[in-house]
Amino acid sequence: MAEQGTHLVLVGAMGAGKSTVGSALSDALGRPFVDADEVLSAETGQSVADMFAILGEPAFRALEVAVMADLLAVDEPAVVATGGGVVLDADTRAALRRQDTVWLRAEPATLARRVGSGAGRPLLDRDPAGTVERLAAERAPLYEDVATLILDVDGLSVAQVVRRILDAPVDPPGDAS
Repeated sequence: MAEQGTHLVLVGAMGAGKSTVGSALSDALGRPFVDADEVLSAETGQSVADMFAILGEPAFRALEVAVMADLLAVDEPAVVATGGGVVLDADTRAALRRQDTVWLRAEPATLARRVGSGAGRPLLDRDPAGTVERLAAERAPLYEDVATLILDVDGLSVAQVVRRILDAPVDPPGDAS
């Protein structure tokens, strides 16, 4: 995986390990690592939670779309960790299909354990486990649509996930395995 000239983009639900795996992939590939949520926070001077609270979800999503468009337009191939909701926008999904996009898929129980109380995650304020499960199910077809590779990460170490991504053949999006 990780074709010349394309970004290696990680998508998946919150708690799937996109940022952690992305950083390790960056080291393994010698590519820059970019966390889209961190870029968004740096550009606005606000945390994702604050943006949700102050601007509301629609405005946050518009900013997220703009940041992703900018990140994917950079010529130097990078490893990009996205926010969990990045696949909600059709134009962003189209852009992701032109990259090496890996869906880090995890069972709801794994996601719920990893996000814990949901502190700092604006969509998880009331029922973290239930919300993670619902969002993962709702977004699964969208993640699958953009995925060059679908990787089940439950029970795998970061090193194992990285190795499987690096060893994976490249398939067109929607034909992921």
